[in-house]
Amino acid sequence: MTASNPLPLRFVSSARRVREDRRFVVGRGNFVADVVREGMLHVALLPSQHPSATILEIDASEALKMPGVRHVLTGEELSKATDPLMNGLETPNVRRYPLAVGQVRYAGEWVVAVAADTRAQAEDAVEKVRVSYEPLPFVLDAEKAFDPSSPPVHPAHGSNVLLDKTFVWGEVEKHFAESPRHLSFRVVWGRNSTVPIETFGVVAEWDPWREMLDVWGSIQMPKYPDQIARALRLPANNVRVHQDIDVGGSYGVKRGIKQTVLASHLSRVLCRPVRLIEDRLENMRAGDAHGPERIFDVDIAFDDEGIVKSMKMRALDNVGAYAGRSPFQLGKPIGAIVGPYKIQSVQYRAQAVTSNKAAQEAVRGFGQAPTNYAIETAIDKVAVALGLDRIEVRRRNFIRKDEFPYLIPSGTSYDSGDYHTVVAKVLDHADYKALVERRDSLRGSGMMAGIGVAACLEPSGGNSSFEPLLNEKNKTTTWMESCRVMIDALGFVTVTIHTTSAGQGHESLAATVVGEVLEIDPDLIRVVRPDSLASLPSNTPVGSRMAIMLGGAAYHAAQKLKAKLIRIGAHQLGCEPDELAYADGGVAEGVEKALPWADLVNIAHRNFHLLPEGMEPGLEVTHVMQVPTGDKLPKDGRVQMYPCHSFEFHLVLIAFDPVIGKPEILRYVIGHDCGTVINPHIVKGMTLGGIAHGLGAALLEEFVYDAEGNIMTQSFMDYLLPSSHEVPEVEIVHHCTPSPYTVFGQKGSGESGYLGAPAAISGALNDAVSPCGISFSKLPIRISAISDAIAASALNKGK
Repeated sequence: MTASNPLPLRFVSSARRVREDRRFVVGRGNFVADVVREGMLHVALLPSQHPSATILEIDASEALKMPGVRHVLTGEELSKATDPLMNGLETPNVRRYPLAVGQVRYAGEWVVAVAADTRAQAEDAVEKVRVSYEPLPFVLDAEKAFDPSSPPVHPAHGSNVLLDKTFVWGEVEKHFAESPRHLSFRVVWGRNSTVPIETFGVVAEWDPWREMLDVWGSIQMPKYPDQIARALRLPANNVRVHQDIDVGGSYGVKRGIKQTVLASHLSRVLCRPVRLIEDRLENMRAGDAHGPERIFDVDIAFDDEGIVKSMKMRALDNVGAYAGRSPFQLGKPIGAIVGPYKIQSVQYRAQAVTSNKAAQEAVRGFGQAPTNYAIETAIDKVAVALGLDRIEVRRRNFIRKDEFPYLIPSGTSYDSGDYHTVVAKVLDHADYKALVERRDSLRGSGMMAGIGVAACLEPSGGNSSFEPLLNEKNKTTTWMESCRVMIDALGFVTVTIHTTSAGQGHESLAATVVGEVLEIDPDLIRVVRPDSLASLPSNTPVGSRMAIMLGGAAYHAAQKLKAKLIRIGAHQLGCEPDELAYADGGVAEGVEKALPWADLVNIAHRNFHLLPEGMEPGLEVTHVMQVPTGDKLPKDGRVQMYPCHSFEFHLVLIAFDPVIGKPEILRYVIGHDCGTVINPHIVKGMTLGGIAHGLGAALLEEFVYDAEGNIMTQSFMDYLLPSSHEVPEVEIVHHCTPSPYTVFGQKGSGESGYLGAPAAISGALNDAVSPCGISFSKLPIRISAISDAIAASALNKGK
């Protein structure tokens, strides 16, 4: 079965219950906070009060006298026993440890960790630790940090610049010279994140007699055991990560390396299990959970018909105090740098600078949502400049369905799509003409009202090719995912997958795919998650990859088992395998010769003398799957990035009182094409959650620092999340253009909604205030900004 020649599907695309939901609904999830080990200690952390300062002295004498306190850990001690945490870029002088060593680099950075019998005792002891500092100059703003004269966050690195690389794809200058129209603008994406319900937590237990470190962590990241072992100077097979842990939300941020190394070191020193679960303050100011903070300067070359010929984009990212994975968030967007549009040439300058803010890590979409916001703003501005309808300008620039596979200037080939049809479906469903009339009616009643649109791609399938693109010393081309399928002697099927569960329904995915291939009810299939020492290679649910990669691995493993069953049957029935029909687990030649599932399983497990010559007994197979199209290193700055590209089109109607300025979303329609849908409930949940996340990024959520370098948003009183009052009813319009690179034609959907919602909501607000002659160019667009801008506009008109 392939996407181009599919068989009728029995379980795939059916609205089946998400099997993980049952245990969550009845409160039987297994989270890190549920892991209790005998003699377990608890950790509390002392944060820096300075954005930049030299640590002169740490006095822990009073803390050590406190009841239940077992150890006070400093950065100096930890750095002598561990290696620096890994950086994605080649920046050896940007060294990072779980605790500050010699110098603090942002307010909130962890300076001391206290281990005690209870969390309360650890917190009390933290208050007794005295640290002497000598404040140093600091820098918060990205453009100031880029200036060579700015205070260096890492003096040994020589500057604050981590990355400054310019790519030119196609004849940019020629296209600009030929184009009759140009426009330039700046937009700013504010620092926000996913802020999951569960903060990061880890339990580490060192067994000195077996020389084994056991870890339970609420993680979502590749190579977690490897990075722990590397930092702790342990053989990799001395680290066992238990993956039967449920994760209370992540979408990229729960990397947890510094927390795990810290807790693991304490466990080794004290020979006791150690648990570190961040409280909300620790998580929000120093939990390595902030997302991009990015400035875009964009130039567009286009003609009088609105056809965009070329684009220049500069993206300057404020990554905070340490490198981590954050500079790579400028790399993933290269794989969809023109969005769904036929832009012929691009100049892209990617810049990342350190500053005295909390470190940035991977966040849902890995940098694609901010880039989509910049691209969609550009298309809106082209429409305004020409007096054209914004949807019509998009239609004129869309790649047509008969042009796929479509090679974009940066070297990635888009697999499939039908953008015009998705837009048409959305407009028809929403009755666009009536929607415009409703907007105009609201305006006539004294309200501010606007319509926003956004057409965005979701690169999916998760590849590592942006890493060697930005770091030439990295030669990684393998980004595999694995699955093991076993049929036991009684005929029951067990599937093993090799990641933790962060709510994306991977157990349902694997069971559905294997059930589809073997033609047995997925509810009869057990899905388990072995620990890391018993696991096959996995790169975890990042980059909207698991439907493609885990689904593909499960499919191919099940096909291998199916082929073995057919071969056993053919041997017994005296025919060739291709003469047999497989149905419901059994095989048959015509109507008279047949073997049911139970007989095939019995032969495989108990009747070696009946097996074909050279066949191993038992029924267990594995498959390790490489990313489709992902087997080459970048060449000349061009790269085949992700294999599949989902498409979404957002249509939003917003209205608000001009005095109060609080937007209300009156209508939200999204057209979504992620190819063949494996489970409709999961895709719907991903889409709705992504839109809520995008609404927060557009209107509410931002980590804000004051002029003294203090973070002002350390709780949900200050960092505003969308609630049920702000999130509207969302209408989803489906379309399917199968991918030719996947087993059922499926594409990714984990980042859907979030990638387009901020651009659409921003567009709607700008449409609403356009009669006032104003616009907004920075997200989030807060209520105060809206009402102040309208009031200022009214004053100016009155002068």
